[in-house]
Amino acid sequence: PRRIEALAPRIQQITDELLDAMEADPKRRADLIDAFAFPLPMTVICELLGVPELDRDAFRAWSNEMVAPTSPEAEASAYEQMPRFLTGLIDAKRAAPGEDLLSGMIHAVDDGGDRLTPDELIGMSVLLLIAGHETTVNMIGNGLRALFAHPEQLADLRADLDGLLDGAIEEMLRHDGPVENSTERLALEDLEMGGVVIPAGSTVLISMADADRDPARFEDADRFDIRRDARGHIAFGHGLHHCLGAPLARTEGRIALRSLLERFPELGRDAEDEKLSWVPGMLIRGVRELPVRW
Repeated sequence: PRRIEALAPRIQQITDELLDAMEADPKRRADLIDAFAFPLPMTVICELLGVPELDRDAFRAWSNEMVAPTSPEAEASAYEQMPRFLTGLIDAKRAAPGEDLLSGMIHAVDDGGDRLTPDELIGMSVLLLIAGHETTVNMIGNGLRALFAHPEQLADLRADLDGLLDGAIEEMLRHDGPVENSTERLALEDLEMGGVVIPAGSTVLISMADADRDPARFEDADRFDIRRDARGHIAFGHGLHHCLGAPLARTEGRIALRSLLERFPELGRDAEDEKLSWVPGMLIRGVRELPVRW
């Protein structure tokens, strides 16, 4: 969390630059995903890891195939190309390390640390790059869709950003979080949950989205309410699997939403929800585009 706090001024700078570019467009229209929600966390995680020269378009295509494959062939190609790129990057950083996170992880491996093997280093880099942007993109997109659908709450939030923003972000995560289900969990032994026997060797998915709409935990759980006490949601997972990047996501979300709403007081949606294209699959929940106007 301290490292993330130190990043806040840089996150604000990136945010302001992206909003400047939006504001300069005479059409006063944009796809908010492409113009803002994607490049903000993508730039931040690349700088944090030390991947400044990444071909963002190529990476976005690889990432999309990994979390929401369009075909087995395209998915296989992404899993081949991204590790190949990272292998070359790791070799370069091993020869000339920097102050970034990837250099630090390489150093731990090279010094005989028992945390990451070379293969694990590649896997962790892929994970951090994808999880470090894909989720925040959709947290911003899903949160704004919910606010657009509840204009009275959007007006309340604009009027009291200091008092309501933190709680609004938690409610966005609970009500329509960016990760619907976990990756697969493997049962190491027979166990019974909710009257169902899960045999050893089988895999299960944990549905965070379903749990966060549990009426036994949240009253009127399907209702979006930025004044709700949404603490206890599991949009970031739980326990051993709690998201490493939760402080980063919350910081990016606070800066992004505050800056966006302050800069564009008349921001509104430019397409109805039923016309939006959704990310396929059961892992990520979000829209491919979010047309807005101001």
